[in-house]
Amino acid sequence: MTFIMPGQADVLVGRQAFRSALDGLGDILPPGFEITGLRQIEGESEVVSIVEWKSNNVASSQLAVLFKFDGNKIFEERWFVDIEQWKGAF
Repeated sequence: MTFIMPGQADVLVGRQAFRSALDGLGDILPPGFEITGLRQIEGESEVVSIVEWKSNNVASSQLAVLFKFDGNKIFEERWFVDIEQWKGAF
């Protein structure tokens, strides 16, 4: 699997790298982060998740996550986030 997060130079490749990143997920979320809504758009081998969220410094926003599949396994995950707003959330 390949994990690509905007605004970061690192591209995580492989299950272990992705799982290690998940272990520190709480450290990269802004204070008061909360998911307030979630919608899915499905294609043949892709799913886009539209995530509505808020935090202590952002009243309301959205981000999108693209999941690409090979069969029933995710092989790529790519996030689309307003980087300047995300930075301001901290």
